[in-house]
Amino acid sequence: MINLSILDQAPIPSGSDSYTTLENTRNLAILAEDLGYKRYWFAEHHSTKGLASTAPEIMMAHIAASTNRIKVGSGGVLLPQYSPFKVAENFRQLEALHPGRIDLGVGRSPGGTAKTRLALTDGVNKSLNEFPRQLKELSHYLTDSMPSGHEYAGIKAAPQTNTPPSLWLLGMGENSAKKAAELGIGYVFGHFIKPDRGENTLKTYYELFKSTYYSSSPSAIIALFVVCGETDEHAEELAQSQDLWLLRVEKGLDSRIPSPEEARKYRYTASEKERIETNRKRMIIGSPSTVKKKIDDLAELYETKEFMVLTNLHDSKERKNSYERLAHLYL
Repeated sequence: MINLSILDQAPIPSGSDSYTTLENTRNLAILAEDLGYKRYWFAEHHSTKGLASTAPEIMMAHIAASTNRIKVGSGGVLLPQYSPFKVAENFRQLEALHPGRIDLGVGRSPGGTAKTRLALTDGVNKSLNEFPRQLKELSHYLTDSMPSGHEYAGIKAAPQTNTPPSLWLLGMGENSAKKAAELGIGYVFGHFIKPDRGENTLKTYYELFKSTYYSSSPSAIIALFVVCGETDEHAEELAQSQDLWLLRVEKGLDSRIPSPEEARKYRYTASEKERIETNRKRMIIGSPSTVKKKIDDLAELYETKEFMVLTNLHDSKERKNSYERLAHLYL
């Protein structure tokens, strides 16, 4: 059985705004719960015109209060910029409000330009090399297991809860997989960013996994772009917006989702066409039958049963329809 989840960047279509986008996000999360999606996670992006999810903890609180069963999470908190203690307390607070429904996904990403990073840290130059230490401390705070010799021993993350939020590491290669395995936590592989590294990365995670408080067996999720249309041709039409959007994001240009009309009229250079072909490896695009076959193939390749889907389309109705078609294949 394949489980489906959603990773939402809250993409803002051209001609729209953050208010409308976030209301559509709420409606999509409610629909996702009704359809049987397992999780609804929020990304963390800063200083961008086109992505409205900047504070996953706030979005999680909002969506958890608007739903009843679906797990809500972060995909993910940019831990290098923050205090592990503060992150632990934020998520314990959420766990106390919504017991058993909170996922804490963290990543090593800087979250933007060097200037943006400094703004996030209030001018403090924080090294990304500290991430392994921060991740370990975060795990200790969540489980009240800080070693007695640690400088922060005795400090407890509050409020106290019967169980901690589930902890997941987002990554794109063997190093992050090894860290997740050593801590015995869940792992989310970013196929939508680095698809070529997936097989070896998941193999590393499965082989090195150590049973801990969090889990006795490895749990892996694959995050990828999916556009599920009525037909292959319809899906291709919809995906043109996502193709152009990715090109612009990679160039540091307007990060709002262009309309299908704008995408059709755009004059692509030869190098841009090559880049689109490369980016398509990060996606599954097609009719329900095409999408199902490709997801089933990835499930076998990665030896996993859960996929976290991003669908960034200009039309909110088409976006919703794509998630509905996908759900009807498995849920």
